[in-house]
Amino acid sequence: MTTTPQLPIVDLHGSGTRRAICPHDCPDGCAMTVTVEDGRATAVRGDAEHPFTRGGLCVKVNNYVDRVYSPDRVTTPLRRTGPKGSGRFEPIGWDEALGTVAGAFRQVIDEHGAEAVLPVSYLGTQGTLNGLNVGDPFFNRMGATVSERTYCDSGASTAYVMSVGPTAGVDPESLVHARYIVIWACNMISTNLHLWPFVAEAQRRGAKVVVIDPVRHRTAARADWHIPIRPGTDGALAMALIHVITTEGLTDEAYVADHTLGIDELTERAADCTPEWAEAETGIPAADIRTLAREYAAGQPSMIRIGVAIERHPGGGSTVRAISCLPGLVGAWRRPGGGLLALPLWAFPVNWDTLSRPELRPPGTRVVNQFHLGAALAGEIEGPPIHALMVYNSNPVVVCPDQDKVLAGLAREDLFTVVSEQFLTDTATYADIVLPAATQLEQTDVMFSWGHFYIGLNRPSIPPVGEAVSNTELFRRLAAAMGYDDECFRMTDEELIAAAYDWSAPALAGITPETLAETGWARLNLPGPDEYAPHAEGGFPTPSGRHEFRSGAAAGGDFVLPLFRQGSNEFQPGGEVDPLPRYVPPPRADGAHPLSLISPKSHAYLNSSYANLPAQQRVQGEPAAWLHPADAEDRALADGDLVRVFNDRGEILVRAVVTADVTRGVVLAHMGAWRSQAKGQSTVNAVSPTGFADLGRAPTFSDTKVQVERA
Repeated sequence: MTTTPQLPIVDLHGSGTRRAICPHDCPDGCAMTVTVEDGRATAVRGDAEHPFTRGGLCVKVNNYVDRVYSPDRVTTPLRRTGPKGSGRFEPIGWDEALGTVAGAFRQVIDEHGAEAVLPVSYLGTQGTLNGLNVGDPFFNRMGATVSERTYCDSGASTAYVMSVGPTAGVDPESLVHARYIVIWACNMISTNLHLWPFVAEAQRRGAKVVVIDPVRHRTAARADWHIPIRPGTDGALAMALIHVITTEGLTDEAYVADHTLGIDELTERAADCTPEWAEAETGIPAADIRTLAREYAAGQPSMIRIGVAIERHPGGGSTVRAISCLPGLVGAWRRPGGGLLALPLWAFPVNWDTLSRPELRPPGTRVVNQFHLGAALAGEIEGPPIHALMVYNSNPVVVCPDQDKVLAGLAREDLFTVVSEQFLTDTATYADIVLPAATQLEQTDVMFSWGHFYIGLNRPSIPPVGEAVSNTELFRRLAAAMGYDDECFRMTDEELIAAAYDWSAPALAGITPETLAETGWARLNLPGPDEYAPHAEGGFPTPSGRHEFRSGAAAGGDFVLPLFRQGSNEFQPGGEVDPLPRYVPPPRADGAHPLSLISPKSHAYLNSSYANLPAQQRVQGEPAAWLHPADAEDRALADGDLVRVFNDRGEILVRAVVTADVTRGVVLAHMGAWRSQAKGQSTVNAVSPTGFADLGRAPTFSDTKVQVERA
């Protein structure tokens, strides 16, 4: 479909109930209803008719109206009047703001070249139009440094694709049919809440639910069996499970023979990975490893749900490669409810290149990964120094590692920074110009999900608050100010909707933007959850068409999937990649920093969003470091003590929570809190590393070695 959809006009100043879709970087993609009275939203609720989200909203969003009408909203363009970081601004008009930004960009390009401009963005909104790719055409046309965005799932997705190809594989709703469910490195109740009812229903039907995690979190407490594991050693456990399954004859021999590739090599690779060996690495008793392998193989259909945290250590990609082998070994793919659940977004026929316009990017343009933002701003990367920065859909002061270096870079007087935001975040306080960004109730977008099979259309429910604009409108205005007249910069939201999806694809049969305008959402045209088992007879979208224990894609070296790189439509070759899974042990703790810090998502914040709102702050509580009682005793620490968590990169000051819910040797500090609200003006990414995992240039945030002492 290429024709522009004719969407009905919404009376933004009237009253009634509107349909909306949650915009956030979350697998749930909740359907919402918005009550509007005389052009003002008075309530946002979950849409009870949606089969997956079923009327529920999480603590992050259930008071969304408070976010929309917060007195702290940025509602007009702002110009800095005080020192960088002071948060002192004055309102200006859009024409002046756009002229200032365009003038600064032109000056930097004239004096230093276009690569001296760096965009920084991620998934402050997950919308197809306003999300990951919205600014790519603009910066590709400019020739700015390419921004690589590999915060979440780049390594795991790379490993998954190397194993089974870009396939949705599993319908999340089919989990009700699973007989054995392993939730691995995922606090589902906090970060994937609407999947839990399907797990709980399977549990009521007799399924066993196992959680593998260093922390006994909300989800682990609801499981039948919590298996605590040392951070970064999940690959050892996966290889030991392969060892037990292959040496004890627990494989589905017919499925392995007919639909997999590389069983002999995999068996040989795992030959020495005994449960006793894995016990020394993981801290899990060998007997438990054998029990887990046997129960998983026997409990068909068995399901593994992996979380984002699984990739966040040096061997994260290899870990997911090993885990990905397990359902093929035991034939879990044969029935609905069996397999490996990672990212169902592969089912959505999104035209990524149409959104990002890689053809506009000059060949050979420099690439900077956002984990290295601090180094880029410090002039420590090859090429011209960064002299202009544009931040949108992100708050890098909180979410980037190397926090102290990022702050030092943002404070440079010779750096021009523009930030598009809804609030004066820690990053926005360093901006020269702040531009007011719309909320989901004020914009149009098409919403896919990386956690279910429903597509939704979000229409504006209310007029813009103040002078806020959507990201699509922002970049239309910026392109005009820069004199970019390419057709893509003149496209309306409706034209972008038409171009963003292959509306003629089988998955969208019977679904159009017009039908979505009537219904709000629709399930992709796929078999229902009681029938969805696309790999029951193989048919994997891999080079061999089989589930590849030995990956054919590995021959090209490491790569970043196009989804995670601005304006790239090619795999990016890296070093040699082992075609077989293996265990990459984490670096050992040293005497100065003997504890392993992990920094999972907060329960009440979405990355750094909502951390400034009182209701969510009350639920989340004060920033804290969780320690095992034995680790606290070794340091003469008591529950509630103010402690210093530190390493060579930085430090944070937080309250100690002494609890046996964390594994000994582990410190847990949730990410998301703003620096401006933290003791010591630092958050957990002040101590996080900037290194990459072994695949997909994923982060290594779960490979943070620290020490803890009384502050």
